[in-house]
Amino acid sequence: MRETVSQGMLVSVEDDAALLAMALGEEGCKETQERLKVMGGPGNLLLRCPEELGTNLRIEPQRAVCLAAALELGRRGVSAKCSLRTRFRGGSDVRQYLEPHFAGRRKEQFYALYLDAKGGLLHEERLSEGTLTTSLVHPREVFAPAVLHRAAALVVAHNHPSGDAEVSAEDRSTTRRLQRVGRLLGIELLDHVVVGAGCYTSFLEEGWL
Repeated sequence: MRETVSQGMLVSVEDDAALLAMALGEEGCKETQERLKVMGGPGNLLLRCPEELGTNLRIEPQRAVCLAAALELGRRGVSAKCSLRTRFRGGSDVRQYLEPHFAGRRKEQFYALYLDAKGGLLHEERLSEGTLTTSLVHPREVFAPAVLHRAAALVVAHNHPSGDAEVSAEDRSTTRRLQRVGRLLGIELLDHVVVGAGCYTSFLEEGWL
């Protein structure tokens, strides 16, 4: 394991348990593989707080905190890489851009992307966390940053932690409300994208906007 690291071959390590063992500073990965299997795989690591990581992986609290920090840093690194994409051409681009923000989240996250006249990203903002309702997502919170950043248009998006991208009645109601306000302000709501696990639903692509 030490030889693998010293040769700079970390990216070539395909075994998830071996990578986790390296992150934890463990020599062997057999026991780590069993613990990772119990947790349901590497993707579920993002869902755990430091206390849960410590309990499930049977590691001391300080090491659990370090692992949680490394996981969060990885999430932010992916987000930063995705931010290099500054043009949005459809729901697929929105999903790809926001997926790192949604990864491992247990509650719905509602984001707005504020765009210039050519579809370039001016500003992004997370506006709420929790089950989407018209009271939780108020038009003034959505459009205030649009005015501040002089956006020509905006796209809103939220995730479904269940992994299902099916649109709810509340999603439709919120979208209609935001669309009406956008028309009054002259700032067009281009799309509302609901992101699931590896899938999405775009109001624009479905012909609902």
